[in-house]
Amino acid sequence: MVSSPHEAMHRIFQDHPGLFSGVSEALGVRFTRPTAVSIMPTDLTETSPLERRVDTLLRLETEDEEPFLLAIEAQGKKDPDKLASWAYYASYLLTKYRLQPMLLVVCQDRATAEWASRPVRFGPPQWPLLTLRPLVAGPHNMPVITDPAEVRKDLALATLSAITHVTNPDVGTILKAMTTVLRETPHTLSDPIVELIAQGMGKHPAAEIWRKLMAVDLSFYKSPISQEIRAEAEAKGEARGEARGEARGEARGEARGEAKGQAKAILTFLEARGIAIPDDARERITTCDDPDLLRLWITRTPTAVTVNDLFTDE
Repeated sequence: MVSSPHEAMHRIFQDHPGLFSGVSEALGVRFTRPTAVSIMPTDLTETSPLERRVDTLLRLETEDEEPFLLAIEAQGKKDPDKLASWAYYASYLLTKYRLQPMLLVVCQDRATAEWASRPVRFGPPQWPLLTLRPLVAGPHNMPVITDPAEVRKDLALATLSAITHVTNPDVGTILKAMTTVLRETPHTLSDPIVELIAQGMGKHPAAEIWRKLMAVDLSFYKSPISQEIRAEAEAKGEARGEARGEARGEARGEARGEAKGQAKAILTFLEARGIAIPDDARERITTCDDPDLLRLWITRTPTAVTVNDLFTDE
């Protein structure tokens, strides 16, 4: 039940809206005296359901300290609206579970990570009511792990490091170190990591590096993503083979077409000069597919007396 003092302590501000200026001055926090005051509805209940979901929420317990909640948010870009949402999450979690909340923001973009790292104060600058200070993991502070020995020490940390450094110029070396260790890791542990890294690479150029490493270094794995990668690699290989075959076919076709044209030119020139062309000579010319030899015969047609003069000292 709400007590009378409770009602009195806040209702007086409804009756005397300008009271806050005097109170703040008495408390040593100066606010500019308002020029207008409006009494707003006090019901903060949301009239329609509004979904608010944190990406991942964990309850962490230790031997020496009280349990706490860890909310984890993956942030792809700067989003000013998120700041208020994160503050809401913290307040809601504390209210619902009566456990201290902690927020970890994970980023792949340095600018986004630095933005998320800045403490945000809610309330007037003279006396901030709430300060939001998430812990941020991103390319600005996550270790760059390129040594397989370091990967073995903490495979999960190395996986997150690879994901956060997706745009790092050394990402190929980072991923190579991962496959070196994953080759010797049991499938029950390695397969989920393979999937996570594939997801973490997204549409970045590093995704293609990972797919190639999967197709070669981890070719014996049977995880869904590895099978998909190998299928794509095989399809690309077949496509390249078909393309090469088509190219070779086109080249051969062009060569045959060129040879046919040269042979026709030789016969036309000889006939124009009135030189008899026996059937065997005609067949020899039309079936020749050597462009160099055909060009030689063409150069001899102006001076040839008989068709056999074309074939002398070939």
